[in-house]
Amino acid sequence: MNLRFLPITLAISAAFAGSAQAQNLMSLFETARGFDATYKAAQYQYTANLSKGEQAKAVLLPTVGLSANVNRTEVDLLAASQTVKSQSMAATINASQPLYRPANSATYEQGMRQLALASIQLKAAEQDLMVRLSQAYFDVLISRESLDFVKAQKLAVAEQLAAAKRNFEVGTSTITDSREAQARYDLVLAQEIAADNDLRIKRMALNQLVGLNNIEPKSLSRMAKLSAPESSSIDQWVKQSSEFNPAVLQSRASLDIAKLEIKKAEAGNKPTLDLVAGFTPTRYKNGKGLNTSQVDTNSNSISLAFNMPLFSGYATQNRIKETVALEDKARSDLDAAERNVAQATRTAFFGLQSGIGQVNALQAAEASSQSALDANKLGYQVGVRINIDVLNSQSQLFQTKRDLAKARYDVLLGQLKLRQAAGTLTETDLASINALLNP
Repeated sequence: MNLRFLPITLAISAAFAGSAQAQNLMSLFETARGFDATYKAAQYQYTANLSKGEQAKAVLLPTVGLSANVNRTEVDLLAASQTVKSQSMAATINASQPLYRPANSATYEQGMRQLALASIQLKAAEQDLMVRLSQAYFDVLISRESLDFVKAQKLAVAEQLAAAKRNFEVGTSTITDSREAQARYDLVLAQEIAADNDLRIKRMALNQLVGLNNIEPKSLSRMAKLSAPESSSIDQWVKQSSEFNPAVLQSRASLDIAKLEIKKAEAGNKPTLDLVAGFTPTRYKNGKGLNTSQVDTNSNSISLAFNMPLFSGYATQNRIKETVALEDKARSDLDAAERNVAQATRTAFFGLQSGIGQVNALQAAEASSQSALDANKLGYQVGVRINIDVLNSQSQLFQTKRDLAKARYDVLLGQLKLRQAAGTLTETDLASINALLNP
């Protein structure tokens, strides 16, 4: 069997073994969105923020209240030796409509910013879930292929060990060849144990993320072509990140909210004007009270309530100073976010370019290592090479194969991370990578 196709063969066999569930990246993403606690918490926070934003509208709308009371009065007339009883019932409906309240207007605008901020935060959580899922998915594939390569290497070393023992028995090689092969075989056994344990841990991490068991991810097709970033200009990616990255957008929204907080604080020195209306029906038992002036009535009132703050113990002035300082802090936070995002974008861009270069170099190294192994095997057969040369060539080949497999998955993950840094990561990008997996 050609060793370069061994990982695919083993992966396909494992996908249909036992009760394993063969899952692609998109199907697991849909499952993770309904299970991952971090993403669900972000969804609940989004719903809460929507309600909080709607609350801001209330400060511009009228308020209406209803109150009622029942009174019973008894008066003893000592001169007439008589007790006079009276009972009344009254209800009051009050309505107030703000006409001029600068603080309420600022609160409403802050609420609208909160609605926008809620969408940004949910988008950031979704992008984070895509990257976390892809990382866990590819970690399983990398570990699985590493284990497959170790098993293939164990088989190759076992054959070389058997050949060394046979050659020693017939006297064509020394005991050194057998001992070197045995040492290499024991080392590969230890590597197999470590690789198997690593795969088990990576599987548990993926299972925990999506809430399923026995997941068997579909491996990357050997025919898949890994593409470079659409734009070769790093400045273009940095520009996109400054416009669309959720961290930058959140910081900008926070700065806007901080500016509106200053308006609210300054409103503490401004007057307020409200329109107040009331209706109060009063009813007495038998239509009258204790005296002739107490009769059933309906009272209506409409008024303008004006309030002008004069002095609040310097609370307003100090509140303004506080909000100005918080605005400066929000502006500094925005500067830090823009710098960090720009740096992360550059790191992701260069990392992706480097990854593609590594894949190309490792593909060439794989072909060279295979040729070197074939040459050393032939040289060993004709007696110009020793067993350790063959073993070293085998180790180099399988290490190159493991590095190449990891580099390919790192490139896929690098594509997602670059788009995440630029703030443009969507399900379409995840579907494009999913299309590169084996069907």
